[in-house]
Amino acid sequence: MSKSLYQKVGIASLILMASVFLSRVIGLFREMAIAYAGGARGDVDAYQIAFVIPEILNHIVASGFLSVTFIPIFSGYLASNREEEGWKVFSVIMNSFGLVLIIFIGISMLFAPELMSWIAPGIKDPILLAKAVRMTRIILPAQFFFFTGGMLTAVQFAKETFTLPALAPLIYNIGIITCGLVLGPVLKMEGFSWGVLAGSFIGNFAIQYQGARKVGMKYTLTLDFTHPDFIAYIRLTLPLIVGLTMTFSTEFFLKFFGSYLPEGSIACLNYGLRIMFILVGLLGQAVGMASFPYMARLAAENKLPEMNRLLDNTLKYLSLIIPFSMLLIILRHEVVAVLFERGRFDAAATNQTAGVLLYLMIGAFAFAAQTVVVRGYYAVQNTLFPAIYSTVGVLISIPFYILGMKLMGAGGVALSISISAMFQVTLLYALWNRRSKNAESRDVCRGYIKMILLSIPIGILLEGLRMGLAQWAPEKGLSGNLLICCITGLFFLALLFCAGYLFKIREITDTFSRLLQKAI
Repeated sequence: MSKSLYQKVGIASLILMASVFLSRVIGLFREMAIAYAGGARGDVDAYQIAFVIPEILNHIVASGFLSVTFIPIFSGYLASNREEEGWKVFSVIMNSFGLVLIIFIGISMLFAPELMSWIAPGIKDPILLAKAVRMTRIILPAQFFFFTGGMLTAVQFAKETFTLPALAPLIYNIGIITCGLVLGPVLKMEGFSWGVLAGSFIGNFAIQYQGARKVGMKYTLTLDFTHPDFIAYIRLTLPLIVGLTMTFSTEFFLKFFGSYLPEGSIACLNYGLRIMFILVGLLGQAVGMASFPYMARLAAENKLPEMNRLLDNTLKYLSLIIPFSMLLIILRHEVVAVLFERGRFDAAATNQTAGVLLYLMIGAFAFAAQTVVVRGYYAVQNTLFPAIYSTVGVLISIPFYILGMKLMGAGGVALSISISAMFQVTLLYALWNRRSKNAESRDVCRGYIKMILLSIPIGILLEGLRMGLAQWAPEKGLSGNLLICCITGLFFLALLFCAGYLFKIREITDTFSRLLQKAI
């Protein structure tokens, strides 16, 4: 791969990393606002459950996969100087899938009460169910804006324009926070639901429409179900619709099995998952999104060895998430208390959320790696293979969820999420290496093992420091917890820095060097 292409990946990664980081930070403020307004109680459970039917519709039209299914098709037209035909295919897909989505939204709104009894069978409180149904009906139309916004974002990515797409999640989360805080005193958790609708319209649709126009969008009211590339898009997307992906299954099982647990369990699981996703999003999601257009181009140019090097090199650097996961495991009580313990979120909710966060962080590296591994398949336009084996992984994990829920409650569900993620990403990466004849994959595995072995003694030292600071801290309120987090975090960075240079771990030394260069 040329140096200029690496530089493009780097610039795109920085833009999207900044977007993902800010999105996660604002998303964290969103969860803080929800925790303040609802704590870890039934109303928050109802709010979280209200997303299940919309998420299923999102999955059916593959809104979350538009970048990985549509970009290769559209990029092919750009590469062959047939942009006009590319815009025709864009319009065909937008119109046909948008029409199907509108029909499904109407049906789902009509039969929301019946559907709710299937997706959250453990909730028997009629008041709680009624709240979940009402919020579901408010959130459902947002899926149309997610789908159309995803198409508009995909063409901007294909044109190597990343700025406006980077704003979508930021505006979406700001919309939720604003409406939740403004309408919350009157509408309670329902105010946050209206924020979902407003944020999706402005951030995911309106602004992205302007961005697509700037890159030359030519939209027409066209339907052509016989177009070869429309059929190709169906072929690529259908496995993703039928298959159970890691993210979709995690969100669904969290709420399905959580509905059988005591009130507030879904809320605590969700708070823990959002903390974990901050780390995953900053490293895994941003890098995966930024590198995919370039992997797709290398695949289109039949440069599979170079694509493998890019994929493996990306995975090596993602192993840094392991020691950072250890840091969050050690500081789990303090982190949860600093973020959420105010308003209706009390000390009991802190303890329960910290308990599930421990088990969720075990699988954080798998969620980060998965965002890159699956894009290797998508870059070569193979969506069937990962869909099949991801579904197999999800189905195999169901007994773990049942057993974990019965033996360990919410912690068991959290541990099952991590086990399922680790199994799925290991399986997909091993099969990718076998199919692509990737001889350098052993270096990636050795890198992850080395990072795990390094993180264990670091964790022991950090736990000793945290316990000492907990006894020394004058108070265990916000200031005390924040002080413990800051001192332990700085000590962690010093340990990681020394270990990286002592054991010559390139992923650590290069990262610190780049950070120092940017700081200077």
